[in-house]
Amino acid sequence: MRVGLCQIVSGVEPEANLELVADGIRRAAAEGADIAVFPEATMACFGVKLSPLAEPLDGPWATEVRRLADEAGIAVVAGMFTPAGDGRVTNTLLVTGRGLDDSYDKIHLFDAFGFAESDTVAPGTRPLVVDLDGVGIGFTTCYDVRFPGLFQKLADEGASVIVTPASWGAGEGKREQWELLVRARALDSTSWIVACGQGDPRSIGREPSGKAPTGIGHSLVATPLGRVHAQLETAPAIEVVDIDPSAVSSARQAVPVLTNRRF
Repeated sequence: MRVGLCQIVSGVEPEANLELVADGIRRAAAEGADIAVFPEATMACFGVKLSPLAEPLDGPWATEVRRLADEAGIAVVAGMFTPAGDGRVTNTLLVTGRGLDDSYDKIHLFDAFGFAESDTVAPGTRPLVVDLDGVGIGFTTCYDVRFPGLFQKLADEGASVIVTPASWGAGEGKREQWELLVRARALDSTSWIVACGQGDPRSIGREPSGKAPTGIGHSLVATPLGRVHAQLETAPAIEVVDIDPSAVSSARQAVPVLTNRRF
């Protein structure tokens, strides 16, 4: 399976961000990617009012992403915001293309490090695993990576690849935590982890303000045994990576944590 890591830096305008999505999809498809993974908050960066930007899954933003995915013939995962019905939004991953049409709403909200995502975002409740060409793919978003139980639940439900879009908050030690957590979740679930984050805004000359998590870059792919298979730097980049889903079976035989766990 060929996976496109589409590390971008989203701005405040959803339509302008669609141009980044279109470019990433075209470039990933040109390199033979089966799936292009964009970050959390691809639709619009954190740090702006989200409720006026939120659109339903059949709205114009998601509809255009679907069209781009179908035109390129690949699956696409992109973070957006949908109305929650209580004045808040949901932090949603759109999963589309190659016969897929589904979504995942972020379950664990980032109420940490002085930021309160739950003030404006409502939590999801449903873990999601889809089948892409016979490979089970699960979905998590950013802060979810701190909760190993969700990753093991996805593995239980058939995932051998777990996609983790993010807009990771900057700060002392945060890059180390990001890398450690992605690799640890790979080991916890003995699955491939495809973790695509927002690039660092400073890499394009945009200075972040406030506490909003706007990204640090360093997207990475971890093997089922926790080794770094590929990693980007801080700036926007598109990289297509080959992964072997069959490696999951041998990893689970060698380290049967899913079978041996008691709690």
